[in-house]
Amino acid sequence: VQLQASGGGLVQAGGSLRLSCAASERTFTNIMGWFRQAPGKDREFVAAINWDGGAFRYANSVKDRFTISRDNAEKSVYLQMNSLKPEDTAAYYCAARSNRVTVFSTTPASYPYWGQGTQVTVSS
Repeated sequence: VQLQASGGGLVQAGGSLRLSCAASERTFTNIMGWFRQAPGKDREFVAAINWDGGAFRYANSVKDRFTISRDNAEKSVYLQMNSLKPEDTAAYYCAARSNRVTVFSTTPASYPYWGQGTQVTVSS
C-alpha cells in the first residue's frame, strides 16, 4: 500500500477527528490531497496542500472547519476536521499527484496515487 489513511471513526455532530495519511517515498509528492465519497455519490475534493505547506485549496463545504497539513520528514499528510456535520459522513481518501506536478487540482482523475480510505461517520 503506497498511501495509508487512518483516523476515521464515529463522532457526534460538532465533534472533531484528525485523519492521517502515511505515504511512501514514491507517493509523497508535491501536491497531496484528501477526497471523500459518500454512498451513492461521486468522489469529491476536500482539500489539497503543496510541498512546503504554504498553499492550500479547500472545498467550500469544509472551508473554515477543516485544516490540511503535512510533515515532510514523516512523509505524512493530515486532515484536522472540526465542527463535523452529518453531511461530512463519507469514506475519506488520501491522494497524491504525480511528483512533477506543482499545480492544484480538484479532479480525482488528476491524482494517480490513492489510499484505501478511512470511514468517517458523523451522527446527529
